[in-house]
Amino acid sequence: MKVLFIGDIMGEPGRRAVTRVLPRVVAQHGVDLVIGNAENAAGGFGITPDLAAELFDLGLAAITLGNHAWDKKETIEYIEREPRLLRPANYPDGVPGRGATVVETAAGVPLGIVQVMGRVFMPALDCPFQRARREVDQLKARTRAIIVDMHAEATSEKMAMGHFLDGEVTAVVGTHTHVQTADEQILPKGTAYLTDIGMTGPIHSVIGIKKELAIQKFLTQMPARFEVASGPAIFSAVLIELDAALGKAVSIQRLRLTE
Repeated sequence: MKVLFIGDIMGEPGRRAVTRVLPRVVAQHGVDLVIGNAENAAGGFGITPDLAAELFDLGLAAITLGNHAWDKKETIEYIEREPRLLRPANYPDGVPGRGATVVETAAGVPLGIVQVMGRVFMPALDCPFQRARREVDQLKARTRAIIVDMHAEATSEKMAMGHFLDGEVTAVVGTHTHVQTADEQILPKGTAYLTDIGMTGPIHSVIGIKKELAIQKFLTQMPARFEVASGPAIFSAVLIELDAALGKAVSIQRLRLTE
């Protein structure tokens, strides 16, 4: 079974890259199921129901969010009735939506997906490690194949999660920083790991934002309204081949393609 996880989809350029690149990647690699992080799909901040539906129509089986989950108010009602749209599981009890789900390939093979958010340089939430373990334990009643999206800033926190869940899940992959790392590996107990998948969005930018706006803020420290950059886009993803019966990773491969 092959699963493709697309890194942070940033605004219109990111959505355009998905539209243009995803079909050829699925065909070339024989992908069975596609996941994507899209917390920046709506102009760089949040996601709307219409944009989520657009990405589902393009072939995504599930979408993860992150710290921008609530940037669009219309998402709050939508996330309650859309089980394929995940926010971090370690939000406190009572927050709308869910942080874990099970989706199936066209052949009916189930895959569990969990998202948790780190706490280093991020909003203070419940412990991502304890919450991840609880969510994984619950999913194991339905499937042994489980992928965890660790939405976090600090590489150390992501690496710790990978080793914490090594042998318990199929893969731990990172989102949030928009910068793809080069440390893909299969950990000693069979879990695939990558610190950050990277960004699907405008190439000539500062993590997706117009470079002039980002530079000006660094120079002046004055508040600035960020805007998504335009121009050509990059498609960043990770391809994970797994043994669904055992829940173990067979291989992991980074992808970084121009549209």
